[in-house]
Amino acid sequence: MSRDEILAAIQTLLTEQMAHPHMQGFAFEARLNEDLYLDSVLILQILLNLELEYNLAMPEEAIASQDLETVADLVGLYLPKLAVPAFPMTGGTTDEGVHGEAYYDIKVHCFVSCVCDGLKRNGLDQRPFYFGVWDVKFTVSDRFELLYHSPEIKQDFFREWFTQLYTVPIREWYNPAKSKAENLETLIDLVENRRETGSVMVMLDMFHLPERENKFNQNPFPHYLMLQKTADPEKWFVHDPDYRWEGEIDRKTVINAIMQPTVGGGYVFDNALARNPAPEDLKAYFEACFVPDRNPIADAVRSIVTAHLEGYDGLTLADLTAAVRELPIIAIRKYAYEHGFAFFWRALKLPASEFEAWCEEIEALFQALKNLHYSCMKLGQTGDRTHAAAVFQRLDEADRQEFRLKARLGEVFGLWCNHNVPVMPLKRVAG
Repeated sequence: MSRDEILAAIQTLLTEQMAHPHMQGFAFEARLNEDLYLDSVLILQILLNLELEYNLAMPEEAIASQDLETVADLVGLYLPKLAVPAFPMTGGTTDEGVHGEAYYDIKVHCFVSCVCDGLKRNGLDQRPFYFGVWDVKFTVSDRFELLYHSPEIKQDFFREWFTQLYTVPIREWYNPAKSKAENLETLIDLVENRRETGSVMVMLDMFHLPERENKFNQNPFPHYLMLQKTADPEKWFVHDPDYRWEGEIDRKTVINAIMQPTVGGGYVFDNALARNPAPEDLKAYFEACFVPDRNPIADAVRSIVTAHLEGYDGLTLADLTAAVRELPIIAIRKYAYEHGFAFFWRALKLPASEFEAWCEEIEALFQALKNLHYSCMKLGQTGDRTHAAAVFQRLDEADRQEFRLKARLGEVFGLWCNHNVPVMPLKRVAG
């Protein structure tokens, strides 16, 4: 198909089959997220429909591409001799590598990003705290739906360990026993009286902040960020470390996002209290986080797919696409492995070339999970049970890749312990 034919096919799919409500700005140069409100899942839906309706097969390496900014980029995937960009690597510049001072942060967990922001500002290394992110808790609902956020998910584990590691107490100001209006009064008072080194964190529904980039375009999209007052009483300064953005937003707009019934939560802490963690505490934290013998996300998706294949409680394959919709949000958390590898590599002065090789393995795991998501969508949309084999192959592949990462990470953790955590001498028993 020519460029214009592919463009027309995408427009037809969005208009007729997907009934997308934001087509007024559709054009070759239209931005997928900002102009057309297409999130990563909807883009995968387009790729799948192009394959099923127009026989335009998508190369596997393109499914996980994060460099699709415009409709032109999407069309370009199907044009001949076009190199498909990979997901951007992190870990600093090419010249510095893992042992340099510069490195990119990755948006993987909003609560962790908020509390770690103060560590970076105080010149402390926040990367060890990401040990708790790659297998962070999620939920599988009683309808076998994968949820990155639910009322059952609390931040107590991260709060308690952050205080133990960095000596910074994190106080929960939001009281679920109070009304939304009463909690808002508390928040306003905290923002108005915030200390210079203090942070006021609040959960809001990002879906109701249309000014902000939302690559997942979830509705609702619970998300933590931090607030400060400005010289203009009608505006608040919004600091979002997870999405690496800050700026002024109309106060009423922010409050509207906070007051949504889908969200509720908030914390305060003082960055000035942060100290470097003791090696013994870091060892205990890693051991509390590390799950060497299983991969919770692969296990969960396997149970979800099985439930839909076997029709548990009336489930059908048509329900599967919605059931795994939030898999990309959880998959992105696997990039936290890079922070873990980077911390141990720097501490042990291991070869930078091997670190880069493991970064490629992390990228391959993310690719495998995106391919898994695509295969699940294909199985769900077609209802063709012969596609189930590909889903379970993807699951096995993701399992193998993550177990390789965990095996090597466990090895370097052991080396780090040998160099940094003193062995307590055995007590002599009186005889």
